[in-house]
Amino acid sequence: MIEHLKELLGILLIVSGICNGVRYRWSALKIKEAKTAKGHSRKSMNTAIFDDTIKLFYGIVLLDFYLIGSALVCLIFMVYKWFIIYNFYPFRNRNLINFRKPSLWKYLINSLIPNNKRKRL
Repeated sequence: MIEHLKELLGILLIVSGICNGVRYRWSALKIKEAKTAKGHSRKSMNTAIFDDTIKLFYGIVLLDFYLIGSALVCLIFMVYKWFIIYNFYPFRNRNLINFRKPSLWKYLINSLIPNNKRKRL
């Protein structure tokens, strides 16, 4: 009886992860539609990705395949949205001649630094 309940809750956990991931996909599609990521928090995305990465590693340590599956599905959608935000981020100098978008590494580091201490992209 307890094993069946555990399996049912595990399946519901994966469904919950899919629903959470779809929410990020919808948000990414809205960004693509608007062609700007203005108003979307990079800090929030970094926090969400960190949170699910911890869940993934915890699931690996426990060998809980439901937790691993849920975290993986969510991470895929979150990373997708993170790349969409990167592509449509309203860079200050985007319309200048010879302006290049910063590298992913520079963008990531910049998004981790607090606003009052970081250089504006």
